[in-house]
Amino acid sequence: MTVSKDLNFCFPVRELSNERVKMTPFEASIHSSSFFSATSAHPELWAHMPTGPFQTVQDFDTNFLEAVVHRDLGMVLFAIIDKTKPPSAADGEGELAGMMSYTGSSSVNLSTEIGYIIILPSYQRTHVNSNAVGLLLQYALEVPSQGGLGLRRVQWQCSSMNAPSIRAAERLGFKKEGIMKWHRVYRGGKERGKVHNGRELPQGDLEEQDYGRDTVILGYCWDDWEQGGREKIQSIMDRQHVSYWAFSTVRPFDGYNS
Repeated sequence: MTVSKDLNFCFPVRELSNERVKMTPFEASIHSSSFFSATSAHPELWAHMPTGPFQTVQDFDTNFLEAVVHRDLGMVLFAIIDKTKPPSAADGEGELAGMMSYTGSSSVNLSTEIGYIIILPSYQRTHVNSNAVGLLLQYALEVPSQGGLGLRRVQWQCSSMNAPSIRAAERLGFKKEGIMKWHRVYRGGKERGKVHNGRELPQGDLEEQDYGRDTVILGYCWDDWEQGGREKIQSIMDRQHVSYWAFSTVRPFDGYNS
């Protein structure tokens, strides 16, 4: 089902769902309060992101949802709903488990990126991340005749210091393509709890608070999808269901990327 509301996104937006996870467009009036309550005591969840952490729910709405998400034609933010949990104030089908987005999307180049991932602490090391990423990959890369967008490329980028994010992407089938050194500046990064790239700052740099980030680029392309990627993702999503309930042999991603 295509969501009818105007989300200012360059592609049609659907609610994506399987029997364990639902991806629904993030709405401030429905999701922000629960999301902020679950993340406010964990500023480390934002350590590798260019934005955050936020001091109040109003700060989150104004400086993230409005300033970052809603103004970007290439971005749509999803609330992740864990359907294995009871109905909640955030959703009648389960509990809010985090957020995840398409970002950097281009209808001209038929591409997107999966980013701004935060899995709430109590849902880490479960089936949530793999199923959420899997649903976004399926919708992005599946051909239109099968209900997908038929994109040619899905990107994943993260800090070179964010080893869990890199491992998670590679386990799901993303291929590492390179590293962009000094890709981002975290303004006031030291005070905001950001993770520096570990390199010496430029000589004469007076902004020691402004940390730097090297960014790892990974990709999942249409030919990867057609040459076994589709089956790999479905297998991981199915296996996560078994391992989550049985013996947790698969360790999913438990963090964030952008």
